[in-house]
Amino acid sequence: QLQLVESGGGLVQPGGSLRLSCAASGFTFDTYAIGWFRQAPGKEREGVSCISSSGGTTKYADSVKGRFTISRDNAKNTAYLQMNGLNPEDTAIYYCAASRSRYNSYAPLRVYDYPNWGQGTQVTVSS
Repeated sequence: QLQLVESGGGLVQPGGSLRLSCAASGFTFDTYAIGWFRQAPGKEREGVSCISSSGGTTKYADSVKGRFTISRDNAKNTAYLQMNGLNPEDTAIYYCAASRSRYNSYAPLRVYDYPNWGQGTQVTVSS
């Protein structure tokens, strides 16, 4: 069945970097948009970034623009989120999610557009 497994989270100091990976299996990866979301304690889950099935379209939340970069390698069935310039406000559980593509540039950044989710990986930014 469809499976998404995140990895790469951890503890990092402010200003540091992490790269999250999302390994996919059980479905045709290059026909799905991938989104990264995060949820901090006591807050709602929010969209961070998303990428279309081919990788040609990407979107970012305003809070991470210029610091985070989303990418995907369809040959490896894996998506990535490179996070630079991390600050304590980025502390959260990060989830990747998959949504079957509706058209070439399909890349939604809304939680309810994604029916398939990974288990999440914790990112903590603290000195």
